[in-house]
Amino acid sequence: MEAKQPTPPFDRQTAAQKVRMAKDAWNSRDPDRVVQVYTEDTVWRNRAEFPRGRVA
Repeated sequence: MEAKQPTPPFDRQTAAQKVRMAKDAWNSRDPDRVVQVYTEDTVWRNRAEFPRGRVA
């Protein structure tokens, strides 16, 4: 079972938890898991590509 994501406003502990969850998701290389720890309006950057949002 995955931990519930912390929500703003973040304190030191919940900010660290959010970062850890993002790193763990990213390292899983599972796109469905990765998108869940980023906001819907996240702007991604991959060298010359700039997809926006979870769908992209």
